[in-house]
Amino acid sequence: MISSAQGQAGTLRLGVSACLLGNEVRYDGGHKRHPFLTDQLGPFVEWVAVCPEVEAGFGTPREAMRLVRDHDDVRLVTVRTRRDVTMQLEKTVAARVRQLASLDLDGYVLKKDSPSCGLFRVKVYGESGAGTRSGRGLFAASLADAHPLLPLEEEGRLADPKLREAFIERVFAYRRLRELGAAPPRAGDLMRFHARHKLQLLAHAPAAYARLGRLVAGAKGRVARTLFEQYATGFMEALAVPATRGRHVNVLQHMAGYFDAADAGSRRELAATIADYGRGLVPLVVPLTLIVHHARHHDVSYLLDQVYLQPHPKELMLRNHV
Repeated sequence: MISSAQGQAGTLRLGVSACLLGNEVRYDGGHKRHPFLTDQLGPFVEWVAVCPEVEAGFGTPREAMRLVRDHDDVRLVTVRTRRDVTMQLEKTVAARVRQLASLDLDGYVLKKDSPSCGLFRVKVYGESGAGTRSGRGLFAASLADAHPLLPLEEEGRLADPKLREAFIERVFAYRRLRELGAAPPRAGDLMRFHARHKLQLLAHAPAAYARLGRLVAGAKGRVARTLFEQYATGFMEALAVPATRGRHVNVLQHMAGYFDAADAGSRRELAATIADYGRGLVPLVVPLTLIVHHARHHDVSYLLDQVYLQPHPKELMLRNHV
C-alpha cells in the first residue's frame, strides 16, 4: 500500500509499519499512529505502508504472537494456541522484501517490540516462559539483511531528538547518494559529492572522511561500480556513527575561521555562540543560523555549498532540539 501526503516529485519514499500511519492493522484491531511521522514528516514523504502479519493472512484482529527460542532457532508462535506460524510469515516476508527492492526506498520506520517489525531488543521467550530482550522481528531482520545501507529506525527511538535528527539526516543523505549513483558517476562528480559532505562527515566520523577522501582520489573517468559501492558503504557507515556535541563544536569553529573579513565584534559574538552551544545552553540551530548569515554576507561559497548547513528541510526543525 502506497500513500502520499503531497505526491510531488522529489519527495522521499519511506517504508513504514502500517500501524504507525493510523491503519488499524494491529493484532487487537487498533493502530499506533505516530504524530511526528504523519504530521511533521508526512508532507515530505511518500509512504510505503507494510504490515507483514496482515499480508501473511493472519487477519485483524488476530491472536497475539511472540518470538520463542527453540534451541539455536527462533520461531514465531501464537501466544494462546501455541501454533508455530514462522513459515507462513517468512514466505510473505521474503516476497515483500524482494518487492521493496524495486521501490527505491530512502529509509524505513519500524514498529518497536513487534515480533515481525521490531528492530532492536525484541523479547524472545524461552521454555521457562521468561523473555529476554535479545531478538529482532522476522521482517525487520530480513529487511536489514537484504538492504544493509538502507536507513532503518524504530518509531519509539524517534522520541529522542538526537536519534530522530540522526535518522532523518541519514535518510536525506542516502537519497543524495542514490541519485549520484543512479548512473555511473564521473570521478569529478564523486569528488564534488565528497567535498560537499565534508563537514557533515567530520561531525560524525573524521577518520572516515579522510579514508573516503583517499578512495575518491583514486577515481578516474567513469567511476567503477565496485569503487562506488565501496564509497557508498563507507559513507553510510560514517553517518551511522553518532555526531557528538564536541565534533559539532569542532566543525563550527572550522567554519568560523572563514570569516576573517568580519569585524572583531562579530567574530567574538560567533565564538561566544559556539561556546554556548558547546556548554549546552543553546541548540545547534543557533550557531548555524549565525554562520549562514556570515557566509552569505561575506559570500563564502565553499561554506554555502556544504550539506552540513541544511542536511534536511528546516521546516522539520530537527536542529532546534539538539
